[in-house]
Amino acid sequence: MKPEDFDLIHVNPDALQRVDPGALRAADDPGHKPRVLLLYGSIRERSFSRFVAEEAERLLLWQDCETRLYNPNGLPQPDGDDTHPKVKELREAALWAEAMVWVSPERHGGMTGIMKSQIDWLPLAPIGGVRPTQGKTLAVMQVSGGSQSFNAVNQMRILGRWMRMITIPNQSSVAKAWLEFDDNDRMKPSPYYNRIIDVVEELVKFTWMTRARSPYLVDRYSERVESVEQVHARVSKET
Repeated sequence: MKPEDFDLIHVNPDALQRVDPGALRAADDPGHKPRVLLLYGSIRERSFSRFVAEEAERLLLWQDCETRLYNPNGLPQPDGDDTHPKVKELREAALWAEAMVWVSPERHGGMTGIMKSQIDWLPLAPIGGVRPTQGKTLAVMQVSGGSQSFNAVNQMRILGRWMRMITIPNQSSVAKAWLEFDDNDRMKPSPYYNRIIDVVEELVKFTWMTRARSPYLVDRYSERVESVEQVHARVSKET
């Protein structure tokens, strides 16, 4: 398949390469396409964080991944109704995913409340004995209305650590985002766009490399001595 088949209109087809799973996957890898959940932090009609997430999704599909792009519009505030359909959709997608992409605008020097609310609905305590984020890979990106900043991605890295995710080294910060998209809401060719390609490629590599190994990588003594009931009780007190 060619890049244009995936609506990748601003890439150099001679430089774009698919990740080679055979060079990375474990012997007991499940073999299916990597499953990636994308979250973005704005519900504006013209949302640059959504546009970045959509560009990332096209690149992930090119890399032979399965994707789900979650729309946060209508998600209730954390600690509200956890039976709400939008909460159930988000949690089911988190359990399904093996990797995530978080894209937030920077607002008032940090990530948006919309972004944080989505993350806060992903509980640290196990659901049916399974933590929804533990050991999964994560890529973080942000968009800014002004000069380049890294406040939002730095905050999301902290959250990724708290969610016990494997956050990849690379990241993206798009400055003056309103200048980086054309009238069709597609990202223009630029070093910012190239960095998004880099981030997606690295996320796919880390996902292939770690997904079958993540239970061992994140296994720790302090949890082996606790029962599931004790973990529930402790985490409930901590949060």
